[in-house]
Amino acid sequence: MLNRVILIGRLTRDPELRYTPSGVAVTQFTLAVDRPFSSQSGEREADFIPVVTWRQLAETCANYLRKGRLTAVEGRIQVRNYDNNEGKRVYVTEIVADNVRFLESNRDSGGTRDDMGGGYGGGAPAPSNNSQPRGGGSNYSRGQAADPFSDDGKPIDISDDDLPF
Repeated sequence: MLNRVILIGRLTRDPELRYTPSGVAVTQFTLAVDRPFSSQSGEREADFIPVVTWRQLAETCANYLRKGRLTAVEGRIQVRNYDNNEGKRVYVTEIVADNVRFLESNRDSGGTRDDMGGGYGGGAPAPSNNSQPRGGGSNYSRGQAADPFSDDGKPIDISDDDLPF
């Protein structure tokens, strides 16, 4: 049996970080995912899908994701239920994410950090403010390859002309 989901969408609000009584971090946010077709009136519709992350991934998402940010989420669908204050059973369908990719740099969405799409899964270390941007530039000297990580987290000057897309 297989329960795998991959979604790409934009956050509808900043993630909410909370901690369980035992100290485990949990973050909730909603992803707006465009439908692949337009309505009869020609308008694009979207689904608003709740996402939950746990532990280190939850803290990373709370620190680096913001409303409107384009994000990819990989995880599983979970359906849970509870009885509300009126004694009525409520069912909740959500995505429990085990991998989240930040698909825009903060520069594109008004932030200051220059991370071009970091992906963080369960147990992955959170990036620091001086982490090496993904993609890097070319650090090769004649005839021999230099260490591409030798800049030790310093910013790399890349223009749009250097990107393949």
